[in-house]
Amino acid sequence: MNSQQNFWELPNRAEAILLFLVSGLLMLVGLHYGMEKFIEDDFWPELLIDRNGRFYPFTIHAVIHLSFFIGIGELFVRWRVSERETAFLREEFLPEDDETVLQSHDLGPIRMNVSHRFDAEHGFLPSLIDISILQYFSSRSVDQTVSVLNSSIELIGHRLDLRYNPIRYLAWLIPTIGFIGTVLGIALALKDIDPLVPDLEKITQSLGMAFYTTIIALCWSAILAFMIHYVQAREERSLNDAGHYTLRNLINRLYTGE
Repeated sequence: MNSQQNFWELPNRAEAILLFLVSGLLMLVGLHYGMEKFIEDDFWPELLIDRNGRFYPFTIHAVIHLSFFIGIGELFVRWRVSERETAFLREEFLPEDDETVLQSHDLGPIRMNVSHRFDAEHGFLPSLIDISILQYFSSRSVDQTVSVLNSSIELIGHRLDLRYNPIRYLAWLIPTIGFIGTVLGIALALKDIDPLVPDLEKITQSLGMAFYTTIIALCWSAILAFMIHYVQAREERSLNDAGHYTLRNLINRLYTGE
């Protein structure tokens, strides 16, 4: 595979996460100054960034926002990979007409064409074509080639599913952080209660943090969960399409009567 890939075509995971993390920090800075300049009441600043909290700017709100942006960085990488895998289907690695039959001497040039287009992580279609041709050369059996193709698709599918574990963990972690904020806010509110001279302002601020962290966390988690399902379905579809393309345009065209 060509090592010179631009960031948009095949983004580096660490760079993408760092970029979106910086974007999250910039959003927090923008909310800080925007709320201060344009919002007069306290509801939105408290809801979004806990502007009047005793630990501001190091708040649970900030942790939730930044965790969400890290998840978006992960999903951006997976989305771009799925787009790239889908684009392979339009490169016509194999004949797509209704008449062409492939013999052994036709397979060498096809394999040479795809051999540099995949690595251990990327390139579903080129890798499936390559391994199918290698298996056919070694066994001269279409049945064994189909078996290897199916096994390869299954293994790639498992590997693909494992790539989403960090994002799924973040989708679970964000509401958990929100619930921690809720418990912490209630604990602080109870601590601030003075039976003789109750300070209602401090109590309401703590309770506000308690419930607002949960609201923000659940909203971000719902958005992240939806995006995970959408992007993963797209990437899995590209794998299924690559398998179907290889079966239809390579294996079904093999001529073994030589």
